[in-house]
Amino acid sequence: MAKEKIHFVCANCGYETPRWLGCCPDCGEWNTFEEQTLAPQTAPAKTAEKAARYQTTAPAAQRLSDVPETQDARTPTGNEELDRVLGGGLVEGSVILLGGDPGVGKSTLLLQVAAELSQTLRVLYVSGEESARQIKMRANRLSLAQDHLFVLAENSVESILEKCAGMQPHVLMIDSIQTMVSQESASAPGSVSQVRQSAAGIIRYAKSSGTSVFLVGHVTKEGSLAGPRILEHMVDTVLGFEGDRQHEYRLLRAAKNRFGSVNELGVFEMRQKGIFAVSNPSESLLSQRARGASGSVVFCAMQGSRPILCDLQALAARSYYNNPRRTVGGVDSSRVALLLAVMEKRAGKKLFDQDVYVSVAGGLELNDPAADLAVCLAVASSLDNFQLSPTLCVMGEIGLCGEVRPIAQAERRVAECVRLGFTELLLPKQNAKQLTHIDGARITGVDTLMQALAVTH
Repeated sequence: MAKEKIHFVCANCGYETPRWLGCCPDCGEWNTFEEQTLAPQTAPAKTAEKAARYQTTAPAAQRLSDVPETQDARTPTGNEELDRVLGGGLVEGSVILLGGDPGVGKSTLLLQVAAELSQTLRVLYVSGEESARQIKMRANRLSLAQDHLFVLAENSVESILEKCAGMQPHVLMIDSIQTMVSQESASAPGSVSQVRQSAAGIIRYAKSSGTSVFLVGHVTKEGSLAGPRILEHMVDTVLGFEGDRQHEYRLLRAAKNRFGSVNELGVFEMRQKGIFAVSNPSESLLSQRARGASGSVVFCAMQGSRPILCDLQALAARSYYNNPRRTVGGVDSSRVALLLAVMEKRAGKKLFDQDVYVSVAGGLELNDPAADLAVCLAVASSLDNFQLSPTLCVMGEIGLCGEVRPIAQAERRVAECVRLGFTELLLPKQNAKQLTHIDGARITGVDTLMQALAVTH
């Protein structure tokens, strides 16, 4: 009788070794190896596996020019924000991995999408965490249509695929991949090998049947998706659902998308009746803006192809510490430290004895260099205690010498500002020269940070 073999698998990257190691040689993480038992493989099975391997016929190579061109048809999900991030809708046979913190609303969003899609397609919602009765209670709370939506409380991959073979669903949703168990692996549910084997079986089914699959993934305390890193490479799209549970807004971003852009942003609002798409996030983010207060500047950020206006706030206060505080939310902290140094060196603003706090209202995360000028003006407004015009919108990138550099997609940003009633625009001079034809707005171009401070002070 064959003996069971024991090996160790890294919980972070899936690296396997016959003995325990303190540090993983593949990913460099410490204390991540878990002991797992391999079931013995019988000799007939090994022989059959070897025969099948050698009898497999590989597809013939062909010229790229001979490959037929096909346009992937997309199926709208009924949620415009989700469609925006996906690139227009669901692609047949695509596998989408949705990750997010516990309680952020992943299951709620998918159940709403499943109920909407079930009106025109066969949809199977599989849960390994909740019973069918719990799913029904949630659907009743959200007032969702239930007549055409099929649910299954199961965590065996083989059983799920057997049900799918008979039902032939157009869309399959699995919540979550970490709870699935495959008979091909003897490891515990949620382990690296189980997640890998379960995902591989589901992806094979999706590609062969043309079923679109949603997989819900848990995240670790560091914010990355739990399980092997190869899981993100196996799927077609990786979506991240972000948001503070203390706030109503949720943000959907694509970390990977084989069928669209990864720069698009979906904005949702969490309400008592579920998660709803925010079609005009600029108005929502500015609706509670503090007017008549120093330190507040409106900035237009580009999230993919969408311009979004947000309220960028700063507070400069006398510090009573040896090292003044620099607290930043929504903007790169190292970038803010650089801008404060430029303000002190080039604009003569004394910030060495000031605590500086910078925040983007609404929970947005900005990585747009065009926010530099808005950050500097917000800090200067709070430091010198002067108010900026409520109809002013500021955009521009700042260099180390204090120069204001041109920004990308300036025309789309300006059009969004004018649409929302902002008639005073402060831009880099090079962009301002190209936008002289904009009606209903007074555009001021500046070359340096000093000029921008002189114009707004």
